[in-house]
Amino acid sequence: MTGPETGDEQSLRARVLALAALLLGNVALACGPWLVRLADTGPVSAGFWRVALALPFLFLLAAFSGEQLGGIPRKAILLVLAGGAFFGLDIASWHVGIGDTRLANAVLFGNAGSVILMVWGFVVLRRLPIGREWQAIIAAFAGSAVLLGRSLELSTANFVGDLFCLLAGLLYAGYLLLLQDARKSFGSWSVLALSSSASVAVLFMVAQLSGEPFWPTDWTPVLVLAFSSQLLGQGLLVYSLKAFSPLVIGIALLTQPAVAALIGWLAFDEVLVPLDLLGIVLVGSALVLARVAGPRKPPRPRVNPV
Repeated sequence: MTGPETGDEQSLRARVLALAALLLGNVALACGPWLVRLADTGPVSAGFWRVALALPFLFLLAAFSGEQLGGIPRKAILLVLAGGAFFGLDIASWHVGIGDTRLANAVLFGNAGSVILMVWGFVVLRRLPIGREWQAIIAAFAGSAVLLGRSLELSTANFVGDLFCLLAGLLYAGYLLLLQDARKSFGSWSVLALSSSASVAVLFMVAQLSGEPFWPTDWTPVLVLAFSSQLLGQGLLVYSLKAFSPLVIGIALLTQPAVAALIGWLAFDEVLVPLDLLGIVLVGSALVLARVAGPRKPPRPRVNPV
């Protein structure tokens, strides 16, 4: 019969649980592109169902956590809704890109917001990069050039898919910038709930304008997508991110392209040659460096919930 846990044992247990949540959250998010391809709707419509099906649960989680949804300054609410519109466009662009490029590329470029925010910080601070900041930028550009070049070798469609995923990374950076001040008035779940409300409206309009198939005939992929990407993935990250430094978070982020590459190989015969792996390593290194070396005024980016 064991006695009660000591403070050190409880602290270790909490760290282990947080690490497990961080890794599982990234794995859940990495499965998103696979589920988008499995959905029998159009890609933007899959994004709509991903957010719409999870939306009621986000409001419930906000209420359960005691986070306020009323009595908040109008400016903060407008910023959150504007951020949600950016997030909706981010999802739309990313999901379109997923259909054309390799899954590993889609995940890497979709997470490019980390590097984009770092570069934006140099503009805000009106200074040039130094030290590891240069390393992050050079690695990002070199790795992106390798991966884009490889996609162009495969087909112009793959190249265009990469560009859509890069656009998604840019839009996600805009989402984070818009929400940096609003986060002071909201909790994590209330931000997700209110911003997702705007995202749903944007995704619905884009899906209708595109004329793509909207209603699923097989609900399984979109239901799993909503649960894994919007609830499980983000929920585990919300639980774990506060427990770790940006470096640990950045390294854990690299599980996403690794899992996506494995799924792409097993499910879609997406074989990666050594040059692809070099590009992945360079871009992945840039994402890690961007979290630990960038200017501090812009918000520290979280993992891409796409």
